[in-house]
Amino acid sequence: MKTYMITLAAGAILMSGLGVAMADTIIVKPEDQKVYREYVHKNPLASIKLPGVELNVGTRLDDKVELREVPNERYRYTVIEGRTVLVDPDTHQVVQVLDAE
Repeated sequence: MKTYMITLAAGAILMSGLGVAMADTIIVKPEDQKVYREYVHKNPLASIKLPGVELNVGTRLDDKVELREVPNERYRYTVIEGRTVLVDPDTHQVVQVLDAE
């Protein structure tokens, strides 16, 4: 019985953490992605390298990383190792990695 309760508690903790992670995931709508892609295409930015940084949603970029504004859009962008990355300007967290189409 004790093993069952521990397993149940561990499962509940994992599921609650999963819920938090899913709630933190930001999805940029496809029509907004198109706006960003078109703007980046017309306003290219030199690609930078950030050794040791994994480009995942939620990754926090250093405040020194230059973020470019897209008019009338919430997020900023930068280009890291050839990939366009949308970043929340308040937290410097990656919200979307736009792979080439």
